[in-house]
Amino acid sequence: MRRTFFLPLVLILLSACSPQPRNSSDKPLIGITCSRSSKGATQLAVTYTEAITKAGGVPVVIPTLETEEEAQAILAAVDGIVFSGGEDVNPAWYGEEIWNETVHIDYIRDHSDSLLARAALATDKPILAICRGEQLINVMLGGSLWQDLPSQKMPKNRHGGGSTHTIGLEEGCILAQLMGPDSLLVNSYHHQAVKDPAPGIHVIAYDEDGIVEAYETDQILAVQFHPEKLVKEGETRWIPLFETFVERCK
Repeated sequence: MRRTFFLPLVLILLSACSPQPRNSSDKPLIGITCSRSSKGATQLAVTYTEAITKAGGVPVVIPTLETEEEAQAILAAVDGIVFSGGEDVNPAWYGEEIWNETVHIDYIRDHSDSLLARAALATDKPILAICRGEQLINVMLGGSLWQDLPSQKMPKNRHGGGSTHTIGLEEGCILAQLMGPDSLLVNSYHHQAVKDPAPGIHVIAYDEDGIVEAYETDQILAVQFHPEKLVKEGETRWIPLFETFVERCK
């Protein structure tokens, strides 16, 4: 069943390889990684595709991949990539064993996302990493995670269930430029977070408990919360975040 998703991807690859150059006014193709259902079907919340579409991009849903060649072909075809939320990142990637029963891993997705992350980081194409995506990219760059915030960090942490909390922004960072310098109210759907930031990333936002909520590099914007859900809920002030990302992908 998984391979049925490759028909549109093949068409995209053929288009990308066409001798006709893409016009700078064309809408950029934005790849988005996916979760898998309990039956192994590719699945992705429409909030991601809708946010990219509203921002002027063309979303391309990426199924789980098996080889480096597939990942490189995808990255050659798209103009940027969104690493979406979902399952916990395998702690083996950062040299730890599973902490407790709250840690749930999809090994197939981990393998696929690691291939895509390495392929993306080897290019200069923009990356937007959300929730699990933020955690994944940090790990791929050499950082580590809190596997279970309530038991490892502190029980008062805001985590999971769509709870809201405030974050403080570093002056002059991309989020401050887009949203203003004041603290922001954001949503939480996670129980893991960045513990040790990877070398080379710049943390730009923390919550009141000291949890990393966003970081950036010249290539990456990564957030722990879910701005695409906020857009879906009518928070139009978050659309410029996606518009800025899509513009960088042109």
